[in-house]
Amino acid sequence: MFRTALRNVLAHKARLLMTVLAVMLGVAFVAGTLVFTDTLSNAFRNQSAKSYDNVAVAVTSYANQDDAKQEPGLSQQTLDKIGRLDGVASVTGRVDGFAGVADPDGKLIGVGWSNKGSNFAPGKDGKDPAYDFTEGSGPVKADQIALDKDTATKGEYKVGDKVRVATNGPVKEYTLAGVFTTEDGAVSAGGSLVLFDTSVAQHLYLKPGYFKDVTVTAASGADDARILDAVEPLIPENAEAKTGAALADEQARSIEEGLSSLNQMLLAFAAIALFVGVFLISNTFTMLVAQRTKELALMRAVGASRKQITRSVLAEAGVVGLVASVVGFALGVGLAVGLRSGMAAFGMKVPDGPLVIGTTPVLAALGVGVLITMLAAWLPGRRAAKIPPVAAMSSVHAVATTKSLVVRNSIGAFITAAGAALIVAGAAAGSDGRMLIGGGAFFALVGVIVLIPLLSRPVIALVRPLLVRAFGVSGKLAGQNAVRNPRRTGATASALAIGLTLVTGLSVLGVTVGTALDKMTTDQIKADYMVAMASGGDLDKSALAALEKAPGVTAVSPQQSSSFEVKGEWVSASAITPGDIERVLNVELVNGSLDSLGKGGIAVAEKTATKQGWKVGDTLPVTFNDDKKGSLKVGAVYKDSEFLSPVLVDTKVVAPHETKPYIPQIFVKMDGGQTAANEKALVNALGDNPAINVMDKQDIRDQFGGMINMMLNIMYGLLAMALIIAVLGVVNTLAMSVFERQQEIGMLRAIGLDRRRVKRMVRLEAVVISVFGAVVGIGLGSFLGWAIGQTIKSSLPGYALVIPWDRIGIFLGLAALVGVLAAMWPARSAARLNMLNAIKAE
Repeated sequence: MFRTALRNVLAHKARLLMTVLAVMLGVAFVAGTLVFTDTLSNAFRNQSAKSYDNVAVAVTSYANQDDAKQEPGLSQQTLDKIGRLDGVASVTGRVDGFAGVADPDGKLIGVGWSNKGSNFAPGKDGKDPAYDFTEGSGPVKADQIALDKDTATKGEYKVGDKVRVATNGPVKEYTLAGVFTTEDGAVSAGGSLVLFDTSVAQHLYLKPGYFKDVTVTAASGADDARILDAVEPLIPENAEAKTGAALADEQARSIEEGLSSLNQMLLAFAAIALFVGVFLISNTFTMLVAQRTKELALMRAVGASRKQITRSVLAEAGVVGLVASVVGFALGVGLAVGLRSGMAAFGMKVPDGPLVIGTTPVLAALGVGVLITMLAAWLPGRRAAKIPPVAAMSSVHAVATTKSLVVRNSIGAFITAAGAALIVAGAAAGSDGRMLIGGGAFFALVGVIVLIPLLSRPVIALVRPLLVRAFGVSGKLAGQNAVRNPRRTGATASALAIGLTLVTGLSVLGVTVGTALDKMTTDQIKADYMVAMASGGDLDKSALAALEKAPGVTAVSPQQSSSFEVKGEWVSASAITPGDIERVLNVELVNGSLDSLGKGGIAVAEKTATKQGWKVGDTLPVTFNDDKKGSLKVGAVYKDSEFLSPVLVDTKVVAPHETKPYIPQIFVKMDGGQTAANEKALVNALGDNPAINVMDKQDIRDQFGGMINMMLNIMYGLLAMALIIAVLGVVNTLAMSVFERQQEIGMLRAIGLDRRRVKRMVRLEAVVISVFGAVVGIGLGSFLGWAIGQTIKSSLPGYALVIPWDRIGIFLGLAALVGVLAAMWPARSAARLNMLNAIKAE
């Protein structure tokens, strides 16, 4: 029986090709994901271990700069004490923060959030062990810096050149003293690294004489654990010491956790692709078995048992799955290499290291590919084995009846109803209902797939008159062929339905959230510009002073993050400029007056006021960040805003209690609105600082909605593989359908249907099946998008469901195009059939 199965595989190479492709793509994604994450994990682990190779003990401080009683970091005196301990060879102090480098055009080099500045810390030999200099040397003067090699190359800087560097304060110009290579994570993430002289770095990021981190190297033969025990009593309470080995292990675990989410996401899409592939495989084997019914019946008649017939089909599937798995694994390794190169192309450097191919990806690829194929082929094989030999030989079994679908339809209806009920219950539960929706989505999708054969008849019947009117006989025949075998049509349409369910659900949710964010931006921001750091950090107060003096500015207010304690409970506050805040942001009053802010009062958001029981006129006892006490009077209550904290207060009220204000954004209103001249005036006022973004309203919209669009595009790209497999399913179905209907096509040709109309018939059949699957997927996807949206509705003001009709139209158009493309080969084959040979075909 195995030899028979092998001969059948070789005899049906062309028909099994699509199945091989479907399994191969799914396996490639699984294997590629596992190899890629193993390679990345190994590279980062090695880099982490390398960075702690010579570190016996590392100390990190966690200082609160608003706490005057607490040391801001680790003092030089502490470093000196550690350096005198037995077994300590050297002690190095580090301090770091944001630093951005301008290119020759004045633009920021690198990704803002990963642009970093630190200090050059030379040892007795004048070298810093953390950096290898390829040109020049480290900075030893206040006006010198050193740059990592990638940043120097991008900026076209050479030793001796003047370089403009931005930190949280004004831009300054430094002389480039050297260029170095490094394994620093900031540079690996696509950012930049600037080294300053230690005293300059301390002044910029902490306080003169203090360090944020300290690394201790051990003398030969010294024990790291003993050094750790000796270091711990010397460091302040706000610092923590660990051995280098412990930190390397900790960072390795952190890398594993960070990559696990990426791994899970990619594997989820691989699972979707394989799930779609199951329908293609099952469809293929169903048709192959149907075409070989008489052959299998003859085998039964000469002594083969039912189990042997089933095993023969499963063996055939196993051979196909094995071939597809081997090819898919090789393709997956190539995919892993491509993903690694792709990260480098997007500016994310991956540490050097070998391609890691472990046993897990190999076993997963073979196991998944073979098992999925055999699972999908089991039901057709079992069905074939149950047909009595005499009935199979006389083709009595082949008569299709509607009754055969009754049990299937009843089960499908029940599962669909249960899934829909769970989805509705999850939507009603709000943010706590997402798990319910996830479970309901699974059952609803399975139920709809089971019901698709039943749905195909009435849905396709609706479009059949249009096909007849538009395309005549070809359209009529295409409509009849599409519903001739509901199971086959359903299995083919299911693959497209699954992919488009996910794509449509993501689109509905993404467009709805994007529209809500856009509306929120438009409705709540009156300012012409928002100023913020490219790094996402805080602006220096000098930026606010510069903007207040800029020409053409009519109103300017920071959105300064602050807080204070009221009756034992901390309250977040936005420190703003009274009189200007209502000109740059839409502050809707419930009662009271914002004029009270200029008199030292506060304004409270409506929800907070209701929760705390505060009302206009109340005087609240407060404790500020420096532990000083005072009282603030509630002068107004306003509607909650995403751009403002629960309390508004004048910057002058909190200024005496904060050593360094935290200003994430500044809003600016200008005479003449948004113009190129006004934007240039603000850029000039800020000293042409490459690290500060001056954003107009469209930039603000893009900042809030850009991440959503980027995520949608990534999802579309990943789901494209599932749609490719769906296309293969349509091709496979049509090709086998044409093969089955050779006699019929020959008769049609004999009675006058020309080749052009035969091609059109097959194409229209493909389009009908594809669009039917798309309609089902779009309907279910829109329902899921609505349900998930209900769970985030409460946290997103202005949320309203938006159906992206333009995208849905594109999806339907693409589905029709899929049908046309998928039908090219089968339609051509059908048109080229010799009518006499076709009529004689068995």
